[in-house]
Amino acid sequence: MADEKNVFSASRWTAGNFLFPTRIEITHDRVARIKPGLLTLEEESISMSKVASVNIKSGLLWADIRIDSSGGTNPILSHGHHKADAQAIRGLIERYQHEPA
Repeated sequence: MADEKNVFSASRWTAGNFLFPTRIEITHDRVARIKPGLLTLEEESISMSKVASVNIKSGLLWADIRIDSSGGTNPILSHGHHKADAQAIRGLIERYQHEPA
């Protein structure tokens, strides 16, 4: 269970995600936002124990996700995810926070 990784990719039909869609990876230990580029890879993560809140802003087709940290670091922001994926991300974070490590 500890090595389980869930990956959610943003839709290629949203701004900034056509060639290299943003991914949200969730493991039992952390939440990571990975934004690949042509020659770069930007990754930011928050430890699961430091996640304070998950905010989902749903539009007509897509959802934006904001994951805040209790440690005072910048939040993880990602846009263009399917609504069901955004709900699944929140559900996984809540589940992993309540499960023993």
